[in-house]
Amino acid sequence: MPPLRTALLQSSGRPGSVDGGLRVLDEAAGRAAAAGAGLLVCPEMFLTGYAIGDAVDRLAETADGPGSAAVAEIAVRHGLAVLYGYPERDPAPASGAIYNSAQLIGPDGGRLANYRKTHLFGCFERTWFTPGDHLVVQAELAGLRIGIMICYDVEFPENVRAHALAGTDLLLVPTAQMHPFQFVAESMVPVRAFENQMYVAYVNRTGEEGTAGAGAEGAFEFVGLSCLAGPDGAVRVRAGRGEELLLGEVDGALLAASREANPYLADRRPGLYTALG
Repeated sequence: MPPLRTALLQSSGRPGSVDGGLRVLDEAAGRAAAAGAGLLVCPEMFLTGYAIGDAVDRLAETADGPGSAAVAEIAVRHGLAVLYGYPERDPAPASGAIYNSAQLIGPDGGRLANYRKTHLFGCFERTWFTPGDHLVVQAELAGLRIGIMICYDVEFPENVRAHALAGTDLLLVPTAQMHPFQFVAESMVPVRAFENQMYVAYVNRTGEEGTAGAGAEGAFEFVGLSCLAGPDGAVRVRAGRGEELLLGEVDGALLAASREANPYLADRRPGLYTALG
């Protein structure tokens, strides 16, 4: 299979405006498709904005809601898959739960996978969201097994190892990484890619964001630094601190060769790890 050209959209969209975020997405999808990309990855909570306070409840929608339909239309029109973050309302009317979710839409407009963030970070997220309980969510795209997690999830090595054992080739990580934790983007993400022998697309927001209702943590300063890291630990592309559209290649042949040369997964001794809680 030819490499999958993957576009990383480092942008905070238009916080509080779904229509504004969709316009940013449409423009980026056009540029990505013109450059030959087959996949566009957006940041955490891209559709609505991240630090939007009580607007989370107002803007949350089910996985098959109007935002999903609009993203599907963009994906079909530009002929590429799109991964976007959004606040997901549980479809059960009595539940009342809202999840910090990310959904992958295929180039034909079909919904390929929907993931709910399992590890919530800080007071803001714990105030508004319910944690998901499905650790490994995957889909098939362009001959690759695609996995999804969100931001803080990737900082737990158990999470990424679970994806490696489930055969994930490319892990998509929409994120809202903030100051002063930029070492995660700079150092941790490439190590996760190497120790688990996969590609990791880590796609961040940028700039300052926050409202009076954002929670005890107040305003957030997102650090950018989005990257595509390979199974050899090398960063294929890296953004700066501002808005940017990156393009990188996910090469199945390189992935296979790297896995053949690196024995981490084969050399595991799971029987020794049973005492770990």
